[in-house]
Amino acid sequence: MHLGEWLNSLGLTFISPNLSIRTYAICILVGIIAATVLTNERLKARGAESGVVLDIALWAVPLGIIGARIFHVVTHPDDYFGSAEKMLHILFIWEGGIAIFGSLIGGAIGVYIGCRMTGVRFWTFADALAPGLLLAQAFGRFGNYFNHELYGVPTNAWWGLEIEKSNPAFPAGLPAGTLFQPIFLFEVIWNVAGVLVIIYLSKKFSLQWGRTLSVYLIWYGLGRSYFESIRIDPSLIFLGVRTNVWAAFAAVLIGVIIFIVQSRRHPGREPSAYMPGRQWSPTPAVDSDDVYSEHDEIDNDADPDSKSHSEPVLASVPRGGAAPRGKSATSGTRPQS
Repeated sequence: MHLGEWLNSLGLTFISPNLSIRTYAICILVGIIAATVLTNERLKARGAESGVVLDIALWAVPLGIIGARIFHVVTHPDDYFGSAEKMLHILFIWEGGIAIFGSLIGGAIGVYIGCRMTGVRFWTFADALAPGLLLAQAFGRFGNYFNHELYGVPTNAWWGLEIEKSNPAFPAGLPAGTLFQPIFLFEVIWNVAGVLVIIYLSKKFSLQWGRTLSVYLIWYGLGRSYFESIRIDPSLIFLGVRTNVWAAFAAVLIGVIIFIVQSRRHPGREPSAYMPGRQWSPTPAVDSDDVYSEHDEIDNDADPDSKSHSEPVLASVPRGGAAPRGKSATSGTRPQS
């Protein structure tokens, strides 16, 4: 049994006859959860509050999904424009069709908003997220198989991927049963390796101020540019090159720019995971469990049953001397601090 036949036997995951969850969606969901857990641990190591990643994810995940869908639709115009029926399929995201580069753009906007609201530095969060992104993409690439979206040139190797001839993207002129290079599997391996490389480099060289993110952009951009070059499924072409290849080149370029600029602007370590004035501290302000304020004193004065009124407070009287002038030794006046 070829790899493609085994994966195809997994099929869809059904909840009930009328309600089902596609394996593609499950893979993406697992990837998001894995990235969130890893990012949370990395942020805690930098001194951030545990769970703050969830506050930022509430913005980053939805905007990332929207950006991913928009990018895919724009780069595959023939599939979604030309008729009302085609345009309606723009909303059918469960059929597949999201692009990581669009997700990065939309997600970056969401991260920026979330960081402004929580006080976490944008670059700190981006660096913590970098390996988690590749981990999420590795899970997501398994989902691409179930929609038959990511395959390459024909092959006779045992790892070949079989695509149904009824698939609209099946290359014309090839017989049924043709095996194709499983690009999704190659990218899974590349992404998992990238997770290990990024974590190692970030610890080895204390990569902060966005430099860990830059390593992610360079690593993923280089790999993606090659994988795109051996794909044969339809894609928008610009100047004779697939648009995703251009996007991969842009990712590498942006990564190099971020690394150089941030290395010059911030050669040292980040002072905190939070922006100035927004620091979070796990240490309580006081050791006592009880905290008193002026309002507590006002409430006690207003309470006729208060202990301060029912029992007199003895003023301090010097040993062997009289009480201070103008005050009785049993004055009910509250001692002044």
